[in-house]
Amino acid sequence: MSVQGLIGKKIGTTQVFRDDNSADCVTVIRVESCVITQVKTIEKDGYSSVQVGSIKSKNPNMPLKGHLGVGNAAYKVLREFKVFDSSQINTGDVLDVGMFEVGEKVNVSALSKGRGFAGTIKRHGFHGGPKTHGQSDRHRAPGSVGAGSSPGRVFKGKKMSGHMGASKVTVRNLEVVVADVDKGVIFLKGAVPGHRNSLVSINKVSSYNGGSK
Repeated sequence: MSVQGLIGKKIGTTQVFRDDNSADCVTVIRVESCVITQVKTIEKDGYSSVQVGSIKSKNPNMPLKGHLGVGNAAYKVLREFKVFDSSQINTGDVLDVGMFEVGEKVNVSALSKGRGFAGTIKRHGFHGGPKTHGQSDRHRAPGSVGAGSSPGRVFKGKKMSGHMGASKVTVRNLEVVVADVDKGVIFLKGAVPGHRNSLVSINKVSSYNGGSK
C-alpha cells in the first residue's frame, strides 16, 4: 500500500538493547485503529491523498456523519496523508505499523508541550544581564529592545517574552527500531514532541522528497 503515514499516540520513552549490547533511547508510539475514511484523486480533487481516521467517536455531530456516511463508524481524529497511487486503495481499509520497516527513517509531527508565558531566557535562550555593577534585579531581563530616536519603535518579530510551546513541531529522520504489528506499537529512536498520550502523525521520509517505497 502506498499510503505514506498514519496516526499514533505517544506512550512514553524507554530503551532498547541491540545485538551489539548498545542501548538506544526510543519513544514508544501506539497505533490504534487507523481506517481510511476518504480517498482523494487527481481527477476529482486535483491531487492524490487519503484521509485517515482514528479513535472512534461515540457522539459524532451531523457534519461528521454526513462526511463519513450514515451508518459508518465516526472518528474523533482525521488526518490526511500523501499517496503515490490511489488505485489500489479503498475506503474502509485498515492501516497498521506493518507499513514501516526496521531501520527506515520517518518524520513525526505533533503539538509540543505547552510552557505557558515564558521569559526571554527560557523562550529564546537569552544570556540575561550581568551579575555585577549594581544590577540586583536585572539578571533575567531582556535588555534594550530598540533605539529611542531612530526608528523610534520596536520592529515586528522582535524576540521577547510570550506564549511558549503548544505549536506544531516536526522531528525529521527518526529511525524505526521496532515495528510490532501484533501489539500495534512502533519504537522510534530519539525524542518525539508532545506530552504522554498526545496524538502524533508518522510520515515516511519519501512523502517529503517525492520518492516512493
